[in-house]
Amino acid sequence: MGTLTITGGTLRSRRVPTPPGRAVRPTPSRVKEALFSILGPRVGSARVLDLFAGSGALGFEALSRGAAEVTFVERHRPTADALRAVARTLGVEEQVAVICAGAEHAPARVAGRFDLVFADPPYAHAYPVALFAALREAHAIDAATTVVYEHAARSAPPNDPGMRVERTERYGEVALSFLRPVAGAA
Repeated sequence: MGTLTITGGTLRSRRVPTPPGRAVRPTPSRVKEALFSILGPRVGSARVLDLFAGSGALGFEALSRGAAEVTFVERHRPTADALRAVARTLGVEEQVAVICAGAEHAPARVAGRFDLVFADPPYAHAYPVALFAALREAHAIDAATTVVYEHAARSAPPNDPGMRVERTERYGEVALSFLRPVAGAA
């Protein structure tokens, strides 16, 4: 089991364990720092949804930088249990909810609207059009929500009629596309 370090905020320099194996691909530290620099004040007091959570590095970083709460969605039970343990260790368990289910089940399992969504599926998976449509339909995301979709840099930004790509940044093998749901899209 490896570790990641939280790079900013109240939990700066705290370590987050990463599950062993190749199933979890944590966002590299320099990409994480660039991401949170771009997001800036949007993180403060935000309700965050971390889909395909894995180690939870992005969600815990958001909490450290002032997010009000984070809902992690992780299908692998031992990894979901590890997220709960890390939240306790960091003293943020009151701000964390962990849903042990595939991301495709998130729209039926989450409550309320999210300000910020991190989506970091395995690079081999296709862009989850149906997932984002279901989140819009459930009113979990709307035109004021920022969605950060991580994908392979060699892949084109997502093409989704219900989402507008506002920006794409590439960092070596990793790309971050910043999306916003289109108002009125189903």
